[in-house]
Amino acid sequence: MLERHEVTPELGALYDALLQQRGVVPNMFKTLANTPALLQGVIAFLKPIVGDGALPGWYKELIAVRICLLHKFEYGIRAHSLSAKQKGARDVQISALQNFETGPFSDAEKLGFRYADRLHNSPQIDDEFYAQLKAAYNDLQIMELTAVAAAFEFFPRFIGALRIPITPAPAAR
Repeated sequence: MLERHEVTPELGALYDALLQQRGVVPNMFKTLANTPALLQGVIAFLKPIVGDGALPGWYKELIAVRICLLHKFEYGIRAHSLSAKQKGARDVQISALQNFETGPFSDAEKLGFRYADRLHNSPQIDDEFYAQLKAAYNDLQIMELTAVAAAFEFFPRFIGALRIPITPAPAAR
C-alpha cells in the first residue's frame, strides 16, 4: 500500500480527492496505486457505479453494502456503509440491510435489494421478476442496479484475495 508521499503527483491528486470526499484514502486504492493505470481505471469505473445517476448514490451504496453482507465481506460493509451515510442514507437504513424486507425502505427499494440478492445467486433473471423490475424502474435505473450489484461481486473477491486490510475510519472533521 502506497501512502500519499509515495505516489506521483497525478495519483496524489486522486488521493487528495478521495481524502476530501471520504475523509480517508481507502486501502484498496492505496494498494492499486502500485499499478497506476489500474487505480485510475477502477476510480473511473466506480464514479458512475456508486455516484448519483438515474438512481441516487446513497441507494447504490446500500446495494453495494447488501452484496457485501451476502459475501460476509467486512471491508466492503464498513467502507460502503460510511459512503452511503455520507451520501444521505440514514443509520436506520444501513442497519436494516440484513433484513431489508422489514426495514424503512420503499417497495421499489426492497425490490432493488431482492434483485441484488438474485444476481448474487445467478446472472439469470426470470421473466416474471424482470417484469416486476420494469414496473418499478426505468431502463437506466435497471442498468445502474445491475452495474452496482455486478461490480460488488468483483470487489470482495479482489480485496479479499489480496488480503487488503480494512481501511480505518476517517478522523472526525
